[in-house]
Amino acid sequence: MRVDSEVLYQQDFYAWIYHNIDLLRQRKFSEIQVDTLIEELEDMAKGNRRELRSHFIILIAHLLKWQFEPEHRSRSWRSSILEQRYQILEQMADSPSLKPRLSEAITQAYPGAVKLAMKETELPRHTFPKDCPYRWEELLDEDFYPETH
Repeated sequence: MRVDSEVLYQQDFYAWIYHNIDLLRQRKFSEIQVDTLIEELEDMAKGNRRELRSHFIILIAHLLKWQFEPEHRSRSWRSSILEQRYQILEQMADSPSLKPRLSEAITQAYPGAVKLAMKETELPRHTFPKDCPYRWEELLDEDFYPETH
């Protein structure tokens, strides 16, 4: 039974993925929607970078709060910091080719991290450094907690 790949793509993306996996395994390359597959693979790569930025936004926001609002430090902040570090390290283990993109991800994440820290602390923007004050090595170091400013 021949599957209409375009209809499947529109109606059930998950099934479309596995349909294409089956076609690849069977070496039925002529039945694969190559352009659509390329687009989806590119979107997956972008999704990995978005996920990395998202983890950095939360991590950096909590480190900023830790540094600039020390009187409110809590176990939940520490937990969040540890969790985001864990998630980033797991993502790096799964996709080591993301490592050269760490600095870029941090730079892109920083404005969002500052916004999040501002909303959660109600501190003004000028409280926080213009650029991320933490190196990627510090961000991923489980023992790194910034000193009070």
